Formats: sequence, structure tokens, C-alpha cells
Amino acid sequence: MKSLPLHRWDVTPAEARRIQEELRRRVRAERPHTISPERIRRIAGADVALDTARGRAIAGVLVYSFPALEELERAWSAQPLQFPYVPGLLSFREVPALLAAVERLRESFDLLFCDAHGYAHPRRFGLACHLGVLLGQPTVGVAKSRLIGTHAEPAPEPGAWAPLLDAGETIGAVLRTRAGARPVYVSVGYRIELQSAIQLTLAVCDGYRIPRPTREADHYVEAIKRSC
Repeated sequence: MKSLPLHRWDVTPAEARRIQEELRRRVRAERPHTISPERIRRIAGADVALDTARGRAIAGVLVYSFPALEELERAWSAQPLQFPYVPGLLSFREVPALLAAVERLRESFDLLFCDAHGYAHPRRFGLACHLGVLLGQPTVGVAKSRLIGTHAEPAPEPGAWAPLLDAGETIGAVLRTRAGARPVYVSVGYRIELQSAIQLTLAVCDGYRIPRPTREADHYVEAIKRSC
């Protein structure tokens, strides 16, 4: 799967913010598009482990059948870290490695889950949005912690959620995936609506707090980081 060459990566933080402002228009233009579970045959999960001691980002992508969630393929890539840590600009640090990992896949996928925020971002263009736009594929952001916004606590049962709000806008969902566990933060990445993102996140949960695709991607890249 090839990505669209929409911008350079050797940019300053100020240039990176301008790129986010420009590309987020594509997310807004695609927001009415909804992908339903019935149309999905393969899903994927992606994550990145930062190996700062060696100056590299290790990205992993796992592809599964859907809804059975049988693993079909996995691929990884290690790329030099070329962008500094700047809050709100995580994608410029991690997406190059993620794109390289995706390009190594033989299997295609219909939907990608990212261990990151999407629309729930100060400029409404988090990593899940950025990766989705470059790949031209539907993406969902499922983050472990809040970046921005306020919310009520969702009810304790699995599947309960509360809107994540910022400046009067619903930018995501605070979703309970497991009884008694802290919620996760779900937001639109690209070519999907929030309700579908919530429904599909629950569909790939298997009794743990973190959905299986991003949880196993996290284990995968951490194992690579330790071994090579």
C-alpha cells in the first residue's frame, strides 16, 4: 500500500503546524463518509515504540480478518528520528516509520486503528488523521489518555461512553471498553464517523481495556525494540 506524497518531512515545527491546518480540510470534507462493519473484511492496528537511545522510531502494523480477528500478517520498520518532540506534532515524529511499515505489507486493509488521537487534537489533526489522509484509508484513533477536552465519566458498564468536548464541539468519545477499567479516548481519523468509530472499536475489543489491534501492535514493537 503506497502513501500520497502530500508534503515534505524535513520541516520546522511552524511549517508542520501549517501542514496540519491545510490537510485537516481533507478530514472535514470526508467526515460525512461512514464505513459500516458489513463492508469491512480486514482491519489493522498500528503503534510506534521510540528508541531514543538509538535515535529511531520502530513502527509495527498487524492485519486481521474481520470480524473473526485472525491475524493475517505483520510488518515493521525502524526509521531515524528526524523531528523533535513537540506537543501536538507527534505525527511528524512517528508517521514516516508507520508509512514504511505499511508499505511492507502484502495484505491490504479496510480500516486502521492507531494508538493515538485523531480529531481530538488542538488543530483537529492528530496522528490518526494524518496517517489516514496520506494512505487514503479509513482510520480511527484510540488513545490511552486525554490530550485536550473535557468530559463526564462514562457509566461503568462496557460500551458506555461520554462525549469528549472542546470549545463546544464533540471531538471524540470517552469509551468504557471493560468494566472497572479506565476508559479510552476514541476519535475520528479519516473517512469515518464517530458513531461508527465507537461501534468498530468495541467490535475489536476482546475483554481487555485496549482494543486487540493496537494492544498487539504495542507488544510487537516493544519486542522488536528489545531484540534488535
